[in-house]
Amino acid sequence: MTFLLLALAIVSEVTATVSLKISEGFSKLVPSIIVVIGYVAAFWFLSQALKRGMAIGVAYGIWSAIGVVAVATIGALFLDEHITPVQIGGIVLIIAGVLALELGGAH
Repeated sequence: MTFLLLALAIVSEVTATVSLKISEGFSKLVPSIIVVIGYVAAFWFLSQALKRGMAIGVAYGIWSAIGVVAVATIGALFLDEHITPVQIGGIVLIIAGVLALELGGAH
């Protein structure tokens, strides 16, 4: 259940972040509303995962890493943003760091 809540937090945060770009500085109403609802939902779902015992370092690490990868991918595929090889390397390092955090917590 905690990972489902974390997944919902991630989806909410990614939706809000992409909507933030689309809102053009909060000048478009619908994307602006999605931003607010998305971030509120993201923090609520994250808080529920933490309440149910998920370690904060693991939860935040997974949330932020998947969020970075998802937003960068959406930006490149749908928002005409370019990802350089150095940025791809950075994304790989973020994922490796989260994996190390998760695997290190298993001991």
